[in-house]
Amino acid sequence: MLRIEFKKEEIDKIRSLNKTHLHPFVRQKSNVLLLKANNISHGLIAQICDISENTLRNYFRGYMESGIESLTEIPFYKQQSKLIQFDSIIRKYFEETPPSTIKQACSDLEERIGFKSSETQMREYIKSIDIKYRKVGSVPAKVDIEKQKYFHDNTLQPKLEEAKNGAREVYFMDAAHFVLGAFLSFLWSFKRIFVRTPSGRQRFNVLGALNAVTKKMITIKNDSYITSIQVCELFRKIKEQTQLPVSIILDNAKYQKCALVASLALELNIELLYLPAYSPNLNLIERFWKFVKKNCLNSIYYKDFNVFSASICDLVDNAHTTHYEELSSLLSWNFQLYSEDQIKNAA
Repeated sequence: MLRIEFKKEEIDKIRSLNKTHLHPFVRQKSNVLLLKANNISHGLIAQICDISENTLRNYFRGYMESGIESLTEIPFYKQQSKLIQFDSIIRKYFEETPPSTIKQACSDLEERIGFKSSETQMREYIKSIDIKYRKVGSVPAKVDIEKQKYFHDNTLQPKLEEAKNGAREVYFMDAAHFVLGAFLSFLWSFKRIFVRTPSGRQRFNVLGALNAVTKKMITIKNDSYITSIQVCELFRKIKEQTQLPVSIILDNAKYQKCALVASLALELNIELLYLPAYSPNLNLIERFWKFVKKNCLNSIYYKDFNVFSASICDLVDNAHTTHYEELSSLLSWNFQLYSEDQIKNAA
């Protein structure tokens, strides 16, 4: 019989493992050692724990060699995927021609490697090498990444730094056009959900200016059109609310880049900073419009236009207080800038 001298502190550690460790295998080994410490015979321990005496002796020898550490070792063999022998081919396939479905991957790779794998087998293997199901991102086809970077580094960030220090107010301006209808989205549900779709094409327009610091929106709303007249009206509302210098980041829409708008901006001492063409990624308010659609429109039925527009107004006007923490994260000043590789590799 193997003799083991147990110290009190060792028994306390073994008892703790037996009570608290999450893995049943560790708890079983700890229980065997506790019984051994109480001078229970090997045959009786094996009977109580329902294990063979050979297994019992292996536990004891492991403890004598490595102490407490031997109890937490879980030497279970994990079978390797048969796909590992084709790892380089699989990686190259997913890098060069990423598929839209696992079924397509199995079919394409069977032709390349001559091995037919199940969809479950393929899914488990590609997850193990950090291939994930990712949403495809879009890159404006005519984007000029050098102009974007220059505007971001030399115009946008310096103005935002002034706003952060309280020396200026910076706004991001854009219009959104919400059409009364079904905004369909994905939902976690037991069965497919159907949402009523209102008839007609009534449109609710919101011309907004988003304060880069406070996340508050100043808006002009209507159900007709957004023109240079509404842009000028918004400029006046902005100037009524501050004595600080004002900079507005906006795109190159014709109604925002005309003589009427330019002359009023000069009169009100508002600085207009036009984004490089095809640069929605640099306009913070674009994220806000997605936030509005997600929170008050997706998969929601509105019985009439008044209820529909009222829901949008309530969120747009109050989000800076009711959703401040979420907006602070969503509307951070981290802007996506495209790289040469992203443009080059875009499909």
